[in-house]
Amino acid sequence: MGVSKVFSYGGKTVWMLILGFVGAAIVSVMLLTRTAELRYQRDVSRMVYNDNLGVLNEIKSKLGMTGDSLKALLSESPAAAANQPYIVVSMADHHLWYKQGKEVLYEAPVATGSGKELVGGSSGQWRFETPRGRLTVKAKDENPAWVPPEWHYVEQAHKKGLGIVHLSPGQALSTGDGVITTQNGEVVKRYNNGSTVSLGGGVEGKEIVVNGNIVVPPYGTTARRYMGVMGTRRLELGDGYGIHGTDHPESIGQSVSHGCVRMRNEDIEKLYPMVPVGTPVYIY
Repeated sequence: MGVSKVFSYGGKTVWMLILGFVGAAIVSVMLLTRTAELRYQRDVSRMVYNDNLGVLNEIKSKLGMTGDSLKALLSESPAAAANQPYIVVSMADHHLWYKQGKEVLYEAPVATGSGKELVGGSSGQWRFETPRGRLTVKAKDENPAWVPPEWHYVEQAHKKGLGIVHLSPGQALSTGDGVITTQNGEVVKRYNNGSTVSLGGGVEGKEIVVNGNIVVPPYGTTARRYMGVMGTRRLELGDGYGIHGTDHPESIGQSVSHGCVRMRNEDIEKLYPMVPVGTPVYIY
């Protein structure tokens, strides 16, 4: 009787443990799936944020393949990748090397993230750091346009002692002598006499100001596209980061960027054709 009772309790314990493991496994799978979905949603937002929807197909193809990617990364040996060219960036030295094995194919000075924090806006705060570790060149752009995130307008508003107002598509902001609104993908000023003037593309430091507020244009409008800020070439590293040129060559050699690795335009133009998509990038 006693033995039977003990066996019964033991059996229940075993089954409870099995059910516990199964339950934990199900929860784990659900969490991983949810994490992948959240990452996808985040990356979708980031691509829209940076006006780079063309990368979405790549993101979709990688969704749910974290395990395989991790296994490939862990199984990759230095010997296997010894003949593959790669980029190394030293933030301490503000220098970039393009290497194959021990041979230096190209090198140049760079600027990296400032590490500064910015507080304000609907997103709360940002820290402008260059990511450390192993990244990959995911895409290449010539004469890239910069679609400034909200932090740019927050930063400009802080510098000028102004507020911020977001302009939605079709919305009209009164200026006294007319309104600021959107029309055919542009931000325009429509005067009270009926005439309309395009406010053109975005220019850093010359944002639209209405009633003491910097206007944050809608995504997709020409006013939300800044040309020349990223120089003439960009190597995209994902998550909004890249190695690109600059319209501020005097910043090279310093920790002043908002996270990207900056190069002089003449340097990135030499490096750009040498680097294929898929090239590993090591930042330390």
